[in-house]
Amino acid sequence: MVVTSIMVIFAMPAVMLDSTYLIFDRTMSMHFFNQSEGGDALFYQHLFWFFGHPEVYIVFMPGLGFISSIVTAFTGRKIFGYTAIVSTLVITGFLGFSVWVHHMFATGLPQLGQSFFTAASLMIVIPTAVQMFCWIATMWSGRLRVATPMLFVFAFFLTFTIGGMSGIMVGSVPLDWQLHDTYFIVAHLHYVLIGGAIFSLFGAFYFWFPKWTGRMYDEALGQFSFWLLLIGFNVTFFPMHILGLRGMPRRVYTYQPGMGWESLSRTASIGAALIALGVLMMLINFAISRRSGVVAGANPWNADTLEWSISSPPPVYNFLHIPVVSGANAVWDAAPDQPYVTGMRFDRREVLVTKTLDAEPDHREEMPAHSIYPFILALTTTLGLAGSIFYAWWFVVGMILTTIAGIGWFWPSKEDVREELRREMAMEAVRD
Repeated sequence: MVVTSIMVIFAMPAVMLDSTYLIFDRTMSMHFFNQSEGGDALFYQHLFWFFGHPEVYIVFMPGLGFISSIVTAFTGRKIFGYTAIVSTLVITGFLGFSVWVHHMFATGLPQLGQSFFTAASLMIVIPTAVQMFCWIATMWSGRLRVATPMLFVFAFFLTFTIGGMSGIMVGSVPLDWQLHDTYFIVAHLHYVLIGGAIFSLFGAFYFWFPKWTGRMYDEALGQFSFWLLLIGFNVTFFPMHILGLRGMPRRVYTYQPGMGWESLSRTASIGAALIALGVLMMLINFAISRRSGVVAGANPWNADTLEWSISSPPPVYNFLHIPVVSGANAVWDAAPDQPYVTGMRFDRREVLVTKTLDAEPDHREEMPAHSIYPFILALTTTLGLAGSIFYAWWFVVGMILTTIAGIGWFWPSKEDVREELRREMAMEAVRD
């Protein structure tokens, strides 16, 4: 999540600027992207894809964390190559900003420049491959248990590997010229994003369902839903590779008969129905299990992370006493007489802040209380930005409303003022 957050910080400004220029073109008759008036359409593409390709890693990188947690729990072994996994995540975060031009190979950019982005597109496969081998080594040396969350891990391995290999193909300029804007790209995209993000997310749903609800899901129904999803996914998207090789264009909703695309398109539609049925079965499973599932207990998977050390579902206050973490596998590394933190207030949301290097206690920090203003701020911001797409003055209205909401959010309550006065009086008494 740290790497993902850093990528968001550097990727989002590009698409925000791109959207702002587009709004100026639409509402104020500016010409950032209007080529007939001196603008440049490729400028739009560069800004968009500088965000768009790191966004792929922003989407599926949290899924890599899900996979690590699930593999650790279902093998009963600490993750193999923890340092290698963390290092390759950081490398992926950096390389993710060096491959955006491979989406633009068909735009006529200089071939020397394209070669550098081809190299980066091939290099970025290596960090993910290292993570794959670390997970496989963890399973190889552990005592593997198979349940629905672990099945989704296997599905992740299968589909994400296929998506990565097809990504290497379109990273080559001559192949990309042939496959650009065909259904081969649609297939590649979904094998990466559904295989990398959705399957890992669904595995996480099953994995943390006992912690959220306090009850186990139905394993037979879960596995049935999994096979529907896996089969339906491959029936839907694998034929699209062949459709793309046969020249079927993307973003075209219909086509002339006799093109040779009908049977594979019909097969993909059948697969989409299987995916929908699989998702429906998963939701039914969760709804039934939420009411009548077997009581889960605190740690039904014998998992290693801190949330499994408390009851399921967690109490509203989470931890009665702030726990002390002794290692990367918090539950497994905890000693029987593990110490805990005392002296924190119960009437306010206080957390203990420690020093960065040695984790020694440094000071207490009070977290914000419940407030409606963040939600109001989100509404006013959305109103201003969405309205400005059509009329420029909506942006001004949104800014005014957002400023009012921000002032309301940060305006201290009477209780906060009294608390600050008591704190100042206590400090003066200590000084006296």
